[in-house]
Amino acid sequence: MTDAARPVLSVVAPCFNEEGALPEFLARVAKVLDGIAGSSEIVVVDDGSRDGTWRVMTEASAHDPRIVAVRLMRNHGHQLALTAGLSICRGERVLIIDADLQDPPELLPDMMALIDGGADVVYGQRRARAGESLFKRATAAAFYRLIGRMTDVDIPLDAGDFRLVTRRVLDMLLAMPERHRFIRGMVAWIGGRQVPIAYDRAPRAAGESKYPLSKMIRFAADAITAFSVVPLMASMTIGWIMAAVGFGFFVYSIVGWLMHSTLPGWASLMAAIGLLGGVQFLMLGVIGAYLGRLYDQSKGRPLFLIRDIVRGGPLGGGK
Repeated sequence: MTDAARPVLSVVAPCFNEEGALPEFLARVAKVLDGIAGSSEIVVVDDGSRDGTWRVMTEASAHDPRIVAVRLMRNHGHQLALTAGLSICRGERVLIIDADLQDPPELLPDMMALIDGGADVVYGQRRARAGESLFKRATAAAFYRLIGRMTDVDIPLDAGDFRLVTRRVLDMLLAMPERHRFIRGMVAWIGGRQVPIAYDRAPRAAGESKYPLSKMIRFAADAITAFSVVPLMASMTIGWIMAAVGFGFFVYSIVGWLMHSTLPGWASLMAAIGLLGGVQFLMLGVIGAYLGRLYDQSKGRPLFLIRDIVRGGPLGGGK
């Protein structure tokens, strides 16, 4: 698409079972876009929802020509659904936001001003996280600080995917072929001038979190394996430690034999075997996690499969 044909701004939001929150989200985004000069579009991606999310999208698209409704063939997960929306959007600038309204679209004019001032990326940085449990706040804080220490990439603390990026940054992001995607880290890896904008995160507008503990753990694993080899290198460190422990047991046994003292039997033996065996299986699991991701990547399958695209206006031209 030529630059002249591009909208000034695209808003991209992945959705999974967001029937309750989506109407308010679209209304608030549309109100913000009404105050911004130039053409715009709202790309909403149905990530295999089981409720009426797709119906809400298509009905809204029929009434607002800026709305582009995208339906995936199945649930691919948040990061791949977001990637699908980013691959379809056409704006010179792209706002990434979730449809649950925890991140306020009303920050968009301030973010646009920072881009006008020369920023390549403007990312939202959370001051507070209303409506979230103490456990989730604590684990999120620990995760950001852990990955910050494990990688050379300067990934901002307390920042999610909520951000405004330029077309140049987006094109670089889409050129990355990773299947297990950690988009906030990938954008940080690109570099350029990345500016924070602080805000207080609101509770969900409707429904419940789509990130239970199991998905949070999987997401953290994807992030760590995508940006750090520290877990692999840790196997060497732990191996040296275990070798030192084994050598200590060996010396202890020799000294005890020379002094004709009674050596402890099963307890020490079983402790040593259990410790060494446990560490070996742990390291095999870490290596297996990296190999599994390499295997997935080597298959070369598409990152996502799109079932329908419904465009609501003159920029698109129908289904």
